[in-house]
Amino acid sequence: MSQPLERNDFATAAQPVVADTVVITDAEGLIAGPVSVLTPRGEIPAYRAAPADRKAAPVVLVIQEIFGVHEHIRDVTRRLAKLGYWAIAPELYFRQGDVAKLPTVDAIREVVGKVADEDVLADLDATLAFAEHQGADGLRVGVTGFCWGGRVTWLYAAHQPRVKAGVAWYGRLSGEATARQPRFPVDVLAQLKAPVLGLYGGEDLGIPLHTVQQVQAELERLRSKSQIHVYPEAPHAFYADYRASYRKEAAEDGFRRLQTWFKDNGL
Repeated sequence: MSQPLERNDFATAAQPVVADTVVITDAEGLIAGPVSVLTPRGEIPAYRAAPADRKAAPVVLVIQEIFGVHEHIRDVTRRLAKLGYWAIAPELYFRQGDVAKLPTVDAIREVVGKVADEDVLADLDATLAFAEHQGADGLRVGVTGFCWGGRVTWLYAAHQPRVKAGVAWYGRLSGEATARQPRFPVDVLAQLKAPVLGLYGGEDLGIPLHTVQQVQAELERLRSKSQIHVYPEAPHAFYADYRASYRKEAAEDGFRRLQTWFKDNGL
């Protein structure tokens, strides 16, 4: 069950909040709350939501947007748990700083810029191992992420052979390689171990449409099962229901597509 949450109640949990209302999903019938995940470099916090009455549920790794594991991302895990998945969102730049306490997007970007892809992938592997240890089905794994997490979704689908399907929401597809970010999705399309559905906005000012079309063409050339779907009038972050960028029709259609994509690929 979902209900509106007033802006003032949500503002302490996620930034930036510019929409008048957001949608929040309750935890009825779920085991939901914060957990600690042991990784090779120490523990990191995460938020887990899973159906209380289902054993060995498929795992869905939820990868945060740039603003971290705030209430919207936690809500996404509950939405997925309501569908029968064992969903978990690890805080993937916990070691670099708590972005929830930072006052500006520039300050957040400074923290995020210190995060290495290699460490993110290792933390996701550790999160998967944690889920399996808790009784989830570690052989049926989905991954979905938003913005920063959308890019990582593509990378993780090329990294982890147990992933069955991925859904990347407006994740950056190309860019300048650095020591911490040596590859982008466009570089790993031939190495994908599971099909990825990319959901993009045609009015996204941060992800040029020509890069989306470039990836579409390359997937077709590779005869890949992965696909791209573009919502022509949607901006960046069209699924983020706590922001002015939210587009209800595109968001709801995208979530339906996620469900179908997961089911069609064994989740």
